[in-house]
Amino acid sequence: MSQSSSQQNDENQDKIDFGYTQVLKQDKVKRVAEVFHSVADKYDVMNDLMSFGIHRIWKKITIEYSSVRKGQKVLDLAGGTGDLTAKFSQIVGDDGLVVLADINESMLKVGRDKLRDKGLFNNIEYVQANAEELPFADNYFDCITISFGLRNVTDKQKALQSMWRVLKPGGRLLILEFSKPQYQILNKAYDLYSFTMLPLMGKIVANDADSYRYLAESIRMHPDQKTLKKMMEDAGFVDVKYHNMTGGIVALHTGFKF
Repeated sequence: MSQSSSQQNDENQDKIDFGYTQVLKQDKVKRVAEVFHSVADKYDVMNDLMSFGIHRIWKKITIEYSSVRKGQKVLDLAGGTGDLTAKFSQIVGDDGLVVLADINESMLKVGRDKLRDKGLFNNIEYVQANAEELPFADNYFDCITISFGLRNVTDKQKALQSMWRVLKPGGRLLILEFSKPQYQILNKAYDLYSFTMLPLMGKIVANDADSYRYLAESIRMHPDQKTLKKMMEDAGFVDVKYHNMTGGIVALHTGFKF
């Protein structure tokens, strides 16, 4: 192999998807951060518009599958503006703890302000953290959720291994994420909606069509249901299952650490 061919292969190995674009791995974190700095202030409004409010049902189902109880410790990873954190805070009570962790400072600030405005602060902590290198002790949390955040992580397998490490034996991981629609006709309609309406709404509401175009592309590049199930098993999780919602547009993956 020539030196130029070897260099080209090394460069390709150092690249990863940013939507449909290939970027250097070290650049993806920065570019994803720019997206969420841009959309943070309008994130909740856009979530309601983009999903027609259905994201609230998806999250409600996630809470139900979590089986979280009073006094437990929960990590809401990539928790954004804190929808799940708010519910978990009420469930675990004063003897429990919910950590809202997000890599993006802007999203974390919006989430903190929103939860404090609701009077929720006694049992909530806020941590700016990279999912690939979680700054928590081994075997610490009873439950970990990551909602619509895994697809933005650079090294998803490393992040899953990090989640496994900080989860207690017997603890549960729940991953709520956009996935692969089960029906061809739904897939076509979803593509049409994602690549026309989402950027248009992003431009009108958030004055940022490009960020919402990236978000649509990132959904298509995310591992499908079976692939993510295998990745979780490779990270050490057992009894891994997935539950399709809205025809597979969204899937909830669950797994345990034993």
